Amino acid sequence: MSNGPSLGVFKFASCDGCQLSLLDCEDEILAVAKAVRIANFPEASRAVVEGPYDVALVEGSVTTAHDLQRLLRVRQESRVLVTIGACATAGGIQALRNAADVAEYTRVVYAHPEYINTLERSTPIAEHVKVDYELRGCPVNKRQLLDVLLALLHGRKPDIHPHPVCVECKMAGTTCVLVANGTPCLGPVTHAGCGALCPSYARGCFGCYGPAEDARVGALAGPLAASGAKPDELVRLYSTFNVAAPAFQEGQRLAREGGASK
Repeated sequence: MSNGPSLGVFKFASCDGCQLSLLDCEDEILAVAKAVRIANFPEASRAVVEGPYDVALVEGSVTTAHDLQRLLRVRQESRVLVTIGACATAGGIQALRNAADVAEYTRVVYAHPEYINTLERSTPIAEHVKVDYELRGCPVNKRQLLDVLLALLHGRKPDIHPHPVCVECKMAGTTCVLVANGTPCLGPVTHAGCGALCPSYARGCFGCYGPAEDARVGALAGPLAASGAKPDELVRLYSTFNVAAPAFQEGQRLAREGGASK
């Protein structure tokens, strides 16, 4: 086992996809494993080494009281905490429950709902503890995740670009699907990181990476309405992987009202 910095990978309410993104790095992850001491990584090893940890990667949202207590302990034991993926940064698709009656959900789904102990809301990690860096996506971009790990190992600040997907379209020379084709697209208000994958296939951005910094959903409301999409279609567009992100909730509200805000 390496004597380098210790790395802990922790899972909360999620599908494990972001942990698998790290494993998908294959050859590169072997180099990382040689440079760090993997202290906790459920998808890669049964071994569990107690903290403190130099770097903690946290996947998933907080949905139970037990989650919250465990998160507080992880934060206390970690020098740097990085949240990875839409669940950890915005509550995930499970945050659809935030606008519903959780008691009714459990009554319908479970034969004995009295055994279910859950919180009313699915919340991002940053709502409860200090987060040093956030990596968006559903799942997280494995190259971006690897770059952040290497930056932290070398003692430099990770280079996480704050610009929206539209910039990636411009850099790739991709024609704007909203302007050219009238295709509903969240690229102007979505955080970059995916390489503008969907627009490169003439599809609108679905907002997988969550709201960009200073996302102007009000300015986008008019062009989206002009695209011919119905209000319920636009509400659904904002109600996927990052449904509980405040900017996307504002987008849902504007779509229902069919107008733009200042």
